[in-house]
Amino acid sequence: MLKGVWISNFGMIGSLASFPRTRESSNLCFPRVAVRYSRECGNPARNMKQPAVYILASQRNGTLYIGVTSNLAERVWQHKNDAVKSFTKEYGVHMLVFYEQHESMENAIVREKQLKKWNRAWKLQLIEGMNPNWDDLYESIL
Repeated sequence: MLKGVWISNFGMIGSLASFPRTRESSNLCFPRVAVRYSRECGNPARNMKQPAVYILASQRNGTLYIGVTSNLAERVWQHKNDAVKSFTKEYGVHMLVFYEQHESMENAIVREKQLKKWNRAWKLQLIEGMNPNWDDLYESIL
């Protein structure tokens, strides 16, 4: 078990107190250690910083997941590659079916909370308004 402070190959400094997972591999591409992913690790996501709300689905009319992020491409890559233990990994929710970009993270968080309170029928209408065929939109954001 590591103790104290670590520095990744990306020059980032992290405290294990704020990052409670253990290091299980010396591979810096291991998602539980590196905070950011690089092309060498297989992440095609660019370093685009714009707040966004997104909806992932397991399939058409399947399980839905609503999230907010400042880097949509990187976050969806993490979901698709099961880089972190999460709801999306457990239930196989990997298709990006809807997203909205926002001017500020505060606005994005407000919108995410609003969407999470919506009933399922409203969420399905929102998705089908932007993406009637329920295509995976991941490639379109790269």
